[in-house]
Amino acid sequence: MLLTTPKRLRQRGIVGMNMRNVVYIGQNNQRKFYPRVDDKLQTKVLAEEAGIAVPRLIGVARYQSHTKKLKEFLAQETAFVIKPAKGSGGKGILVITGRDGEYYLKPSGSKVDDRGIRRHVSDILSGLFSLGGKPDVAMIEELVNFSEVFDGFSFEGVPDIRIIVYKGYPVMAMTRLSTKESDGKANLHQGAVGVGIDIGKGHALNAVQHGQPLEVHPDTGRNLKELIVPDWPVFLELAAKSYEMTELGYLGADVVLDKEKGPLILELNARPGLAIQVANNHGLISRVEQVEADRGKYRRTPGERVLFSMQNFAL
Repeated sequence: MLLTTPKRLRQRGIVGMNMRNVVYIGQNNQRKFYPRVDDKLQTKVLAEEAGIAVPRLIGVARYQSHTKKLKEFLAQETAFVIKPAKGSGGKGILVITGRDGEYYLKPSGSKVDDRGIRRHVSDILSGLFSLGGKPDVAMIEELVNFSEVFDGFSFEGVPDIRIIVYKGYPVMAMTRLSTKESDGKANLHQGAVGVGIDIGKGHALNAVQHGQPLEVHPDTGRNLKELIVPDWPVFLELAAKSYEMTELGYLGADVVLDKEKGPLILELNARPGLAIQVANNHGLISRVEQVEADRGKYRRTPGERVLFSMQNFAL
């Protein structure tokens, strides 16, 4: 039995894959600008130049010879993240949360020695995790000191906020919560929970896992409707500023909350998915149309675009 029909989806303003690829991405994202988000190192450099808050870059390993110097280079670093600059889907990201003598500790408590660190960086450089398997560079970033406000809403992993930005206007948002099934990762297709966030208030709307609604986190039992994102306008303004930085008309901004530094852009995506509509129980089309109408009348600053979105897209 069909749960819905294409006609009903159109009536609800739901964007499908064809429209996303041909119209939203194809007509708004010039390919020459893709490296600004596909290359995380370039993203970080551009963000810092634009005054957009991001996690601090500790260093970059560019050559295999650099792997021999990692032990000395990381001697004073207790917690950090190693990631491929051109990776996708969370592949190749190694998180270190502390030390135990000569060993590095992962979030699960398992240990990694210096040889394991060197091997992981070597794999990144060889292109094991990069798009198309091309040679890459390994970025070493400070570990975000995540705020406790999301305690109980995620299993092992830490929530991030995905904000869809259309021509500089934040139009839809959700938080992605890791689960035991998703192995602590925030990827919805691996079993993470998506919770729609009200653009106007930063409050939780609806929660889904594998496209099915749910009320409590499957592992922690936390009531997902209780989720409230603090400093919400700051999240939205960071995302809005990404438009000028990337010149991409349709993008996804992933933002995290650091206990001391506040909201930080973790990464940007030129091809954000559409599951966010399910988590919000709302389609993108009507919001995009409102943005186009407003852009036809005004040229707004990022802050003004955020205010427009909070006033017009609140539920």
